[in-house]
Amino acid sequence: MNNDPSHIPSVPIWIALVATVPGCDRPSDDRADADPRGDRGPGQPQLIERVRDEIDDGDIEPIAAAPAVSTEMYALGQALAFDKILSGNENISCLTCHHPSIGSDDDRALPRGEGGSGLGHLRTGGPIVPRNAPALFNLHTYETMFWDSRVSRQDGRIQTPAGDHITPEMVAVFDHGIVSAQAMFPVTSREEMRGQPGDNELADIPDGDFTAIWAALMNRLGGVPSYVQMFEAAYPGTQFDDMTFAHAANAIAAFEIAGFESRDSPWERFVAGDDDALSDDELEGALLFFDNCARCHSGSAFSDFRHHNTGLAQLGPGKGDGPSGADDFGREQVTGNQRDRWAFRTPPLFNVELTGPFGHAGQFAELRDHIAHYVDPAGSLRRYDVTEHVDEEALWSMVLDNTEAIIATISRRTGARLGRGGNGVTSIEIFLETLTADSATDLSPLVPSSVPSGLPVAD
Repeated sequence: MNNDPSHIPSVPIWIALVATVPGCDRPSDDRADADPRGDRGPGQPQLIERVRDEIDDGDIEPIAAAPAVSTEMYALGQALAFDKILSGNENISCLTCHHPSIGSDDDRALPRGEGGSGLGHLRTGGPIVPRNAPALFNLHTYETMFWDSRVSRQDGRIQTPAGDHITPEMVAVFDHGIVSAQAMFPVTSREEMRGQPGDNELADIPDGDFTAIWAALMNRLGGVPSYVQMFEAAYPGTQFDDMTFAHAANAIAAFEIAGFESRDSPWERFVAGDDDALSDDELEGALLFFDNCARCHSGSAFSDFRHHNTGLAQLGPGKGDGPSGADDFGREQVTGNQRDRWAFRTPPLFNVELTGPFGHAGQFAELRDHIAHYVDPAGSLRRYDVTEHVDEEALWSMVLDNTEAIIATISRRTGARLGRGGNGVTSIEIFLETLTADSATDLSPLVPSSVPSGLPVAD
């Protein structure tokens, strides 16, 4: 496959128009020239030196550029990501819950899935999805996917909940490894996209028959001539009839990786060597962050990609765990090991101030409150008042009474020596705001005006 974006084969005009949407083939190395925060002056040399020591000790390097994506692959992935044709009842798209206009998540504690209408806070109806919708920035740096890392690479092999349903031939299509594999699964979830038995032909397929679900989706896409043309343009030399949903998932991953690349934050400029990129207050916040948070939020992505029980309340409908079925055991669902109960993957922190609510179930609407939780996780959990931290009233009655059980197994790494006065929390929040990339504040060019199915793009 030719991944050179300048290589544009002769394709129908509809495809060519989609392929030239803003954001496709945008440069990735020349966006760091302007600092919208203005001339703040250099930080004190001793602060700069101390933060650079932390960077060296943490092996932090500038975020690597995302891999090249062809114009045709980007166009296909963009169309699929926004096209409701991939949902059982054709009423929700992949990016409804990861929309560019709201920071590549959905600005809700817990998403409203298939059957709902509207976007973000305005969305109503539909089932409540049990876990918070994560952001999509810099997915090419991720080591695992999902809050419980149920898609990962182990011993050189991609591990997924689908087991042998993902064949070696499918894996060979995955240009983007675990990111491509992850895109196979939202379409199989009844709450997220597929619907309930009796609703449509996808929903009537038994749970767990991934092969049949994916084949039915490709049958749908094959009924749209423009999609057939786009698939064959994105995968030159392969006929649509010889493709599987792995080709669709791979294209969605390509679009997400290219479109949501985010490497032009003040912090990234500082890591790259610009001593003037951060103010004294931001440098002091960085030192507090490294002293208190970097045990888990480590490396260039600020994540160890491991799993920890951080003492967050169990909020929402749950994942079928516990006596009531309203609990969510987190990583234990994947490993079967009780020591992993209520442990969730450390989230990367790219553009974190734009990606709330925070926590695996969106337990905190405000970043400051989420940081403050780590001053005293056990005490914070005991004091947790969902009405203070979650906007949606429908969730207020959905906090599980398992506080002491969670506290008994809080990860030993959890906790911060910030005191209760609030200055430390404020300082870390100031630092975390430096992780916001200039390009992340307006992602509207990523939204297409139309999609091949003709279904509405707006939610």
